[in-house]
Parts: sequence; C-alpha cells; structure tokens
Amino acid sequence: MRGTTGLCVILLAIASAAVATAGPAPEIAARTELHAIQTLTLSDAQFLKGDSEAKVTTVSGQLRIAQGNGRLPVVVLMHGSGGIGPNVEMWTKEFNAIGISTFAIDGFTGRGLTQTSSNQALLGRLNFVLDIYRGLDVLAKHPRVDPQRIVLMGFSRGGQAALYASLKRFHQLWNKSGVEFAAYVPFYPDCATTFIGDTETADKPIRVFGGAADDYNPLALCKAFVARLKAAGRDVEVTEYPNAHHGFDNPLGSTTPILSPQSQSVRNCKIVEEPLGLLINATTKEPFTYKDGCVQLGPHLAHDPEATAQAKQAVLRFVRDVLKLN
Repeated sequence: MRGTTGLCVILLAIASAAVATAGPAPEIAARTELHAIQTLTLSDAQFLKGDSEAKVTTVSGQLRIAQGNGRLPVVVLMHGSGGIGPNVEMWTKEFNAIGISTFAIDGFTGRGLTQTSSNQALLGRLNFVLDIYRGLDVLAKHPRVDPQRIVLMGFSRGGQAALYASLKRFHQLWNKSGVEFAAYVPFYPDCATTFIGDTETADKPIRVFGGAADDYNPLALCKAFVARLKAAGRDVEVTEYPNAHHGFDNPLGSTTPILSPQSQSVRNCKIVEEPLGLLINATTKEPFTYKDGCVQLGPHLAHDPEATAQAKQAVLRFVRDVLKLN
C-alpha cells in the first residue's frame, strides 16, 4: 500500500507539473470588455447620401483581448441576419489562440432585433457598414489595440457589410476614426447590389469565401463583382468550396442541408444604385423593396466540416501574413 501511495503522489506531482508547464489554453482571452458603440439607424438612402439626420442608436461590441503584451492586432467580426451565432464564437477562439484579439459587433440587440432573416426590411443593409466604422472609433482609442493592424471579417449580411465597407466612397462619407482596415474577409456575402463607384475600393486585400451550393447568396454574383474589381486593378480573390452551402462554417449546423422556409433571399434580384442614393430593381426600374417578385424564400443552410477546416487554414494563414505575425 505504501508503494502504491508513493507512486500516486509521484504521478500527481508529474501531472501537476505538466499542467503548469502547458499554461492556460491559448484560445482563452486575457480580458473581455463590452463596449458601447454610438451609431445611427438609417435607411439605405440616407447612408448612400451621407444624411446623418437619423435615429441615434447604441449597439455594442465584445472585445476579447488575446494573451500577449502591449498593443495587439484585432479582427472585427460582423454577424449575419441571425445575430451573433456559433460561427462567430468559433472564429473568436481561432484568432485568440494565435494572439489576435477580436471585436464582435452586435448590431441587433441595441435595436431591439433578434433576426432579420424572415424580414430583411427591418433594418437597412448598410447600417452594419456604419456600425463597423463606428466600432473603429472605439478600437482606434483603445490602449491594447494596434490601430494599424485591424482586419474586418463578416458573415452573410455581415459579409456584405464587410465587402462594401471597403468602398472608398463609404469611408469618405462615414469613417471618421482615422483608421483603415488592413484587409477585408467577407464570408458568403450578398453581392446582388451594384453601387455607384463600387470598384473604387480601399487599397487593401479583399478575400471572399463561399460555397458553390449556396442558394441563399449565390457565389456567382460575387464572382461577377470580383471580376469587375480585378479589372479595376484591385487585390481581390474568391475561394470556393464545391459542396458547401450557406453558413457552412457554423459548427452547430446540420451537415444535411436544411430548408429555411421563411428566410428571404435576393438571389434572383439585380439591384442597382441609380441615381445616387436610390436602389432600384433593374428589371422593373422601380425602387427595390423586399416585396418585389425577385425576392425568394426557402434557401438552404448546412455545416460543411471539410470546407470549414480548409477555410480556417486559409483565413488564418492570410491574416497572419497581412498582420505580419510570426
């Protein structure tokens, strides 16, 4: 018994030493802060015209400061039509684990919303772009943030915001932070809208990720936009996963495609800003609304573990390179 007891004590000591040597899990944030973001709730027309006579609104951002010292790089995360979901949590941990802080913006709760999937008219699409710029106001002043190393990443509705937040015109109208993003990473964005001057983007890389099977925001529409951007000399690429559906990086999603019967998709719409500040249905030549015949219901959602693993590898490698991490 004495020998057994002694052996147990030795093994316990070895295990304790191993835990102490390993240290805390790298994906655990050293500090988490909730920040109020002063923004506006406005129509797309107001945003496009630079009209700030709109409802003052406070949304929030969760800043998770990664383990490390001094000013750290940050990835801003913008959720989609369902609010902050499991994919945002997953990406937060992935970035925190490699020493990058994250700032997840919640554009819904402060506006009394939980989702816009079934009624996209509840909130103008371009509000998220303004929320993102106003989030930069917070980050630019934070003592633990390196303002020269901030990347923007968004998903679906938030992916659309991440994509079009790159437009120089929008920066000039609304970004008063004095800070620019180091890169833009939109995941399965809605690319059905053509804005005036939308090939004049910031001189920073844009990397779009999506699935060939996406019938919510078809990647073909983004490919067409990317082709126009490339023709204009922009640093932009699309990564396509052949079997992936919308929301493929949601780790809690079904691996079998699930119909989302009430979700609105503009996959069959062609929306054009014409003239300045007015979004029209290019087919009817009338102002676009979510009651237009081109708006469809019932896209599919599915998690694709293989595409997610590949996307993690590609995004982390890209962000490391952009932020000049070892």
